[in-house]
Amino acid sequence: MTHDRDHESHAAPDSHTAHGGHAGLGDHVAQFRKLFWVNLIIAIPVVVFSTMFAILLGYQVPDVPGARWIAPLLGTMMYIVGGRPFLTGALSEIRSRKPGMMLLIGLAITVAFIASWGASLGLLHHELEFWWELALLIVIMLLGHWVEMRSLAQTTSALDSLAALLPDEAEKVDGDSTVMVAPADLRVGDVVVVRPGGSVPADGRIVDGRADIDESMVTGESRPVARAVGDAVTAGTVATDSGLRVEVTATGDDTALAGIQRLVSDAQNSSSRAQRLADRAAGWLFWFALITAAATALAWSIAGSPDASVVRAITVLVIACPHALGLAIPLVVSIATERAARGGVLIKDRLALEGMRTVDAVLFDKTGTLTKGEPTVTAIQTVADADEDTVLALAAAAESDSEHPLARAIVRAAEERSLTVPQASGFSSSPAVGVSATVAGRQIQVGGPRLLEQVGAQEIGAAAAWRDDGAIILHLVRDDEVLGGLRLADEIRPESRDAVDALHMLGVEVVMITGDAHSVARAVGDELGIDRVFAGVRPEDKAATVAALQQEGKKAAMVGDGVNDAPALAQADVGIAIGAGTDVAMASAGVILASSDPRSVLSVIQLSQATYRKMKQNLWWGAGYNLVSVPLAAGVLAPLGFVLPMSVGAILMSLSTVVVALNAQLLRRLDLSPEASTRAVLG
Repeated sequence: MTHDRDHESHAAPDSHTAHGGHAGLGDHVAQFRKLFWVNLIIAIPVVVFSTMFAILLGYQVPDVPGARWIAPLLGTMMYIVGGRPFLTGALSEIRSRKPGMMLLIGLAITVAFIASWGASLGLLHHELEFWWELALLIVIMLLGHWVEMRSLAQTTSALDSLAALLPDEAEKVDGDSTVMVAPADLRVGDVVVVRPGGSVPADGRIVDGRADIDESMVTGESRPVARAVGDAVTAGTVATDSGLRVEVTATGDDTALAGIQRLVSDAQNSSSRAQRLADRAAGWLFWFALITAAATALAWSIAGSPDASVVRAITVLVIACPHALGLAIPLVVSIATERAARGGVLIKDRLALEGMRTVDAVLFDKTGTLTKGEPTVTAIQTVADADEDTVLALAAAAESDSEHPLARAIVRAAEERSLTVPQASGFSSSPAVGVSATVAGRQIQVGGPRLLEQVGAQEIGAAAAWRDDGAIILHLVRDDEVLGGLRLADEIRPESRDAVDALHMLGVEVVMITGDAHSVARAVGDELGIDRVFAGVRPEDKAATVAALQQEGKKAAMVGDGVNDAPALAQADVGIAIGAGTDVAMASAGVILASSDPRSVLSVIQLSQATYRKMKQNLWWGAGYNLVSVPLAAGVLAPLGFVLPMSVGAILMSLSTVVVALNAQLLRRLDLSPEASTRAVLG
């Protein structure tokens, strides 16, 4: 079987973790959004009709029927409805014996709820009426969690994208005809027809035909690989130029594609669930508040003031409400995510963003990441009196009717040189030879070694050196006379050198991992000054290579763009997908680069460092308020005649929240362009 694109000879011979008790993705975004708006509306009358809030601000509670019960009843509704996610999370943290943010929030709103009812019913001191504090805490915490969930929500599924590689239907041979069946209905031994440009529906062995197979999504090989009768083909790969008949040797879970799916799933599920910085701070603050409250009650009781001991102890627990702490991380993440998106960096996983600052090894996939992922004419050598422009123009003329990637590369090279390409006629192609056409009454042929064998000619002098570099070599023959040779290779991106140099300046080891041949990988690695090169690596080995580096103690980031990179992206401490790549790679990564510029990795590092600084600063502001105000509220300075009034505590509480919010806004000043980030490192 042949097709006008047959070019056989063109191939070279050689979740976010559960935040306490809630899951945090998908429907949780809508859940927290709805809860926030509902509770915000309810909170307004709760605050307005709160007696203590009116005393603090010096106004009279509105005189309406039943005014004294408005705050208690609506506050109870907020506690049950708005507080439910936090109470559920608090119970989960108690069961796991890992107190954190949820337990601290749950404790604060529960203490405020019980104390407020006690004050409203006249059972406790009126200063313990905290309905306004309960309402504001719930609203602010719901806002913080909504912002956080939205920044972490994932919109694509890696496994769904992997499954999409398979065709919807397979053309199964049934006697002298064919029938369309679902790939899932195929059985071992069935024979299927794969049309030019079609995907292989199951792993199999070619029984008829030959074609260039695009295996880049599975092996990472940058150029189509020639496959003929007897050769194995993999589900999801594409016959680029000719039709094939394939006998099925594996289906379903036994296919290589299913194996990749399992690798992605396993790597994602086994990813470390690092304890969040805010949760650790909240855990410490929980014990700090609880111990301080107990000590306060004991100290005031011993001092002979049992009534004051209750007031002071409960005040301590409520003042420990983490208003600012609850916004410290989500607000920074939200602004950082938004700023990153404007800079061409999409953050899908907050843990990946936090972890990028400590990465000490970056693994780059070669094809489509460090290189452009498409063949390019990189050199021309002429024979006799021919010049480079003539050779290129004649080759482009002969290739102009072909859609093969190498043909397009030759035509594109002629266009870039603004050459006049003569008209060609009588175009034909052969998968065993190359292409042929008539130009100006003379036969022009372009092909590889078999073309030279056919015309009895020798290859050009530079061919051996080009072959050692892993390049694709084509010869131009006019009337059986060789006029020159073309060197085609996957062109290195001009930005790749700066990216590698800048990473070295930061003390980061640069590793290249590719499914390409050793000669190709070595040439690229040498040119870019890459520290370590792993070539001929299959998908399962890519994930294993990342794991091996991690076992060396490396904090590894993986940068890739293909399905073959998905397991490694999921295995890495930080997975970075090139946005021009596949949905699978993007779904498996924590960070997505909208452009294909490898220097954007520097942007991610810069953003990670800046974000971490803001997180620490905000945590100190948020927790610092508690570290100062809680002891004062406990009465540590009472012997000197000073006890922190609730009104002052409320002001400090609000001020710490404002400071946290303003500090997070400073992230918007970051210039995350690849040029700026690289310049900041290289100078």
